[in-house]
Amino acid sequence: MDMDNQENKKPPFRKHFKIFAVIVLVCVSFYGGVVFDKYKVSKSAGSSAIQELLKTGNDKQQPGNVDFGLFWEAWNLLNEKYVDTAKLDQQKMLYGAISGMVKAVGDPFSSFMNPDESKQFSDDLGGTFEGIGIEIGIKNEILTVISPLEGSPAARAGLRAGDKILKIGDKLSTDMSVDEAVSAIRGPKGTEIALTILHEKSNDPVDVKMVRDQINVKSVKLEWKDGNIAVVKISKFGDDTVSGMNQAASQIVSQGAKGIVLDLRNNPGGYLEAAVDISSNFIPKDKIVVSEEERSGGKKEYAARGGDILGNLPVVVLVNGGSASASEITAGALRDDLGAPLVGEKTFGKGSVQELEKLSGGSNLRVTIARWLTPNGDYIMEKGIEPTVNVPLTNEDYNASRDPQLDKALEILREKMK
Repeated sequence: MDMDNQENKKPPFRKHFKIFAVIVLVCVSFYGGVVFDKYKVSKSAGSSAIQELLKTGNDKQQPGNVDFGLFWEAWNLLNEKYVDTAKLDQQKMLYGAISGMVKAVGDPFSSFMNPDESKQFSDDLGGTFEGIGIEIGIKNEILTVISPLEGSPAARAGLRAGDKILKIGDKLSTDMSVDEAVSAIRGPKGTEIALTILHEKSNDPVDVKMVRDQINVKSVKLEWKDGNIAVVKISKFGDDTVSGMNQAASQIVSQGAKGIVLDLRNNPGGYLEAAVDISSNFIPKDKIVVSEEERSGGKKEYAARGGDILGNLPVVVLVNGGSASASEITAGALRDDLGAPLVGEKTFGKGSVQELEKLSGGSNLRVTIARWLTPNGDYIMEKGIEPTVNVPLTNEDYNASRDPQLDKALEILREKMK
């Protein structure tokens, strides 16, 4: 998950984190995709304040129809009777209680992060990780690989978007949240981790062993095809994405590109503001990029911000099942506003907005606060965005290093350039 705030001396602005869980494991913990709305700071100070709220609270913290005495009854009995007193870590018990409360809501994209998890989350969006380099989420109630990061241990081991993670080490992933899975998979460089994986269209789980490594990820990569077609690969919408895209856009213009392939495959998302900025390179100022529907029924629209220096070039967008959250926002905006064809496979389907609240003692609460829609009003949660041209990437293609999706995008673009 670029916690830009005033302490970091960066301008305060709304951040959305579309995590579908997106969470990026490296494990890149889900920038998942992630898209931040507001970044607020709790006025409470210290973990003791949380405990005091649990005990006494005011009318806002304690609804009248809930007996919080039950919580303390269980808390005290556990402390009085549990056989292994060395395991009664009061702080961990508090974190576990809050985590369980959030999990009980039943939303896989809302979660509580203790201070260690919060730091990992912030580091992830910064682009440097120690782990195996996969982004994960929960799909159909199963822990699923959103995408392996290029050049990572996970990619070298053959993990692919859509793979199901059945076990992490010797622990079943069945009841794990995304954040719990992230914590279990992450680890120091040089250490080994084993995952039990069920590949798509396979009935036989396999054990995959990997050695964790440091992952340094630049989120924007520019390549050239035919000498005049720019292929821009965006792997996430993180801290460096807007500056990286601005540099790429300047190079595209200066080198006289005639067309662009925007590759958003295996991109789990990130900051909404980054998605709006990236889209603004293509979409004329004031055209809608994305809309939000809040719990009150209110609607907020995010428009292109101007500077559409790539707007006069034909563009084709590549997507697949690993395209989630902010990458779906960008793909949907270019499709709806420009008529840009989408090539590949149906996207992940992450259509909710999470707000990151900073809590006492370095913890964070990520809570779903809105739904987002494409400019044409499509709500894509769990449905994804269907490509204009469906082109599967088979295991045979993957193993032979073929890319029929890119080939098709280039074919369409060449026709547009005639």
